[in-house]
Amino acid sequence: MSKIAFIYPGQGAQKAGMGADFYQKNETARRIYDEAGEVLGLDMKALCFEPNDKLDLTEYTQAALVTTCLAMTRAAQEQGLKADITAGLSLGEYCAIAVAGGMSDMDAIRLVRKRGILMQNTVPAGEGAMCAIMAMDEQAIEAVTDAIDGVTIANYNCPGQIVITGETGAVKEAEAKLKEAGAKRTVMLNVSGPFHSPMLRKAGEELAEELARTQLHALEIPYVTNVTAKAVTDIAQTAALLEEQVSSPVRWMQSMEAMIADGVDIFVEIGPGRTLAGFMKKINRDVKVYNIATLEDVEKVAAELVR
Repeated sequence: MSKIAFIYPGQGAQKAGMGADFYQKNETARRIYDEAGEVLGLDMKALCFEPNDKLDLTEYTQAALVTTCLAMTRAAQEQGLKADITAGLSLGEYCAIAVAGGMSDMDAIRLVRKRGILMQNTVPAGEGAMCAIMAMDEQAIEAVTDAIDGVTIANYNCPGQIVITGETGAVKEAEAKLKEAGAKRTVMLNVSGPFHSPMLRKAGEELAEELARTQLHALEIPYVTNVTAKAVTDIAQTAALLEEQVSSPVRWMQSMEAMIADGVDIFVEIGPGRTLAGFMKKINRDVKVYNIATLEDVEKVAAELVR
C-alpha cells in the first residue's frame, strides 16, 4: 500500500501570480487569502497575485508563501487528496505542521510573518551571507566549514547541492577554499541574511515567545522536522524544534531519505515551482513526485491518487 507525503517549499519558490486561480475559482482558498489579509493587515491579493517589490522581501515572502501553500492544500483536500505524513523546507515546515493538525492555518501564517520580520531584522544588512556549493560531497564541505569560524551548513538540499551560511567574510573565505578543494560551482545567494546560522539564535528566542502564546493541537498525522530529519508525533516537541530551526541546518535530504525508508513512495509538492521535485531527482528516482501549483494540477493529481 502506498504512503503519501505532502511536501512544501521554502523561500525562493515565491512568484507573482501564485495561487491566483485558486482564489478566483475555489471558495475555501479565497477565504484563506482573505482571512490571512485581515489577520496580518496586509493586502494579500496584491502581495501574491500582482508584480511587486515586497514579495521577495523576507518579512513578506514567508507569510505570502505559507498562505498560498495552505490555500492550495485545502482545495486539494476537498478533492479527496490525503497525506499520511508531511514535511516542509524551512518556512514550509509551518505548512507541514498545520496540515498535520498541529496548529491552525491562521496561526501558521501569523507565526511565519513574525518569523520573517525577525529573520530579516536580527542581523544588519551586509553582515551575513549564504552560498550554494554544487557538485561536492557533504563531508568534504563540512571539513572546510568546520575549520573556519563564523560559517556553517544552512541546507542539505540534495546530493550535489549544499548551502553554507554565516558571517559574510567567513562565507567568502569558505567559498574560496571550497573551490580550491574541488567544488564544481559556487553561487552567492541573493538573500537578506545568514538564514539557518547561529547568528539568528536571537531571532529563534524571540520567536519562542510568540510560539508560547500559540495554541498547538495534537497531531493527526506525523510531520518530519528539519532539525533532526525525524518524524514528530508529539506536538509537545514542536515549539522547541521551531525555535531551534531558525538557527540550525535544514536537513532536507536526510528528511526525504527517512520518509522513503519509512515506506513513503509518493510525494506531492504543493506550492509554486518544482524545487523539491528537482531535489528528489537527485535524492531518489524510484519514488513518484507530483506537483500542485494550479487548480488544474489538483484535478490531475486527484484523478491519479484518489481511489
